[in-house]
Amino acid sequence: MPVRTIHAADALRYGWDEEFEPVPDGAVAVEADRVVGMGTLAEVQEQYPDARVRRWPGILGPALLHQGPLPEAPTPRERLHAVLKLGATAVLEEHASTPELRAAAARNDIVVVPPTMPVSRPYARIGAGRADLAVFDENGECIATVLGGRLVHRRR
Repeated sequence: MPVRTIHAADALRYGWDEEFEPVPDGAVAVEADRVVGMGTLAEVQEQYPDARVRRWPGILGPALLHQGPLPEAPTPRERLHAVLKLGATAVLEEHASTPELRAAAARNDIVVVPPTMPVSRPYARIGAGRADLAVFDENGECIATVLGGRLVHRRR
């Protein structure tokens, strides 16, 4: 049987637009790199009673698209990791402009968004796609980032 993880938080947002109301005590079930369930923690646990539960304080929602220049760091890998620490799992192609940055993004499964894709809002909405999630505290600081179902950043 595949290993499933439920990420649960004080609230769940399916998207960061105002049209999406937060779901109190919300959760997302992840299997491998895919979202397989969403709703309240009780609903998701009923669907997946054997899943491991990771509880986070704050608001759980889709990971973001980092729209500006990548943070400065000594290596391309560290520059991309700095983006993950902000709750983003995608970057604009224009800011991943060197072969080293594109290679580091590919190795780490970070999405590089071409200029033809619209970027007026955060990169994703939570749906039945790749499990790219982020949890933010009340000040908007990233607590955790999940990239393709893997926990890649956790604030200590």
